[in-house]
Amino acid sequence: MKEKEAYNILVNSGIRPSVQRLAIMDYLLNHRTHPTVDEIFTVLGRKISTLSRTTVYNTLRLFADHHAAQMLTIDERRVCYDGDTRPHVHFLCERCGKVIDLFDEPVPVLTQAREVNGNLVVDAQLYYRGICAECQCKEKYILNN
Repeated sequence: MKEKEAYNILVNSGIRPSVQRLAIMDYLLNHRTHPTVDEIFTVLGRKISTLSRTTVYNTLRLFADHHAAQMLTIDERRVCYDGDTRPHVHFLCERCGKVIDLFDEPVPVLTQAREVNGNLVVDAQLYYRGICAECQCKEKYILNN
């Protein structure tokens, strides 16, 4: 069912579907882990012999440019992608590096470009950093044993 969703997202975003583009969008929709170019290439490269790392990179940039996916640059170590384009907050765990969606947090919504102190703002994203619940549990377990 996600394959049809992937197709519809591409068409509705003005992107011509291809085998590679459909596979990459389908991956984003089925893996809510905020994958990097390398992660997607590693998995899909085994299934699609004609897929290159450059194709994955260019496709993800195309998705971001057409608002079919979000490009997240939360830290200097990596750029990752999110197939869920609804406005939402992202949380980066500083221990394990996992990026988590926080849909219940208020998020800045920018419906159109606006000027702030002479600057033209065209996009707004909110990121939290800290220690995820899973890592906190692990640390408490280690400390208590």
